[in-house]
Amino acid sequence: MSQSAYPETIKALARQLREAAVDHEAFEMPLPLCQLSECRATCCHDGVILSKEEADFISEGTIQLSDGRRKTATVPSEASERADDFSGHFPKTRCVFLDEQHRCQWQLRSVAEGKHPWFYKPVSCWMHPILLESQDGRPVLTLRRPENDPAGFASQTPCGRLMEDADPARVTLQMELEMLREISDRDFSAELNAPGI
Repeated sequence: MSQSAYPETIKALARQLREAAVDHEAFEMPLPLCQLSECRATCCHDGVILSKEEADFISEGTIQLSDGRRKTATVPSEASERADDFSGHFPKTRCVFLDEQHRCQWQLRSVAEGKHPWFYKPVSCWMHPILLESQDGRPVLTLRRPENDPAGFASQTPCGRLMEDADPARVTLQMELEMLREISDRDFSAELNAPGI
């Protein structure tokens, strides 16, 4: 795929997306738009697990976990670098690839080179808070709710937290859904916006 530096990772994602069930109820939840100046990249506080291809490309600025997986490294964060409503159970850290304005350096590089903004950005970073998880042996495109978020992560980040009067997630996450369509040739927005049966 020409819109990503990680073609093998994207191919694997595309295979899963083509056979995924869609959690329509989850995408009706009211989610706010990302406000980076307010959230200060809360979703990036603990780094992200990388595919082998992503880790090999990014290389410096990654660490290896005890189970062999690699993730982006983190550094301690100051109170001024965290959102006012930063969850108390989150580690007080931030991804090493955030700049002083809480922007992803990989996204900035993509834009500077005239590429798609997410060209170099790891897949799970730009997909957040959308998840592709296995349920009964089938991938499901969904979002975390507080009741199904055992780690207390996605549903506690500003862009994953329900907000009364916000647009439904299928509207708020239009850019992410469009990217998933480009990857898989499957129009998730159309599916989510289709009249109920």
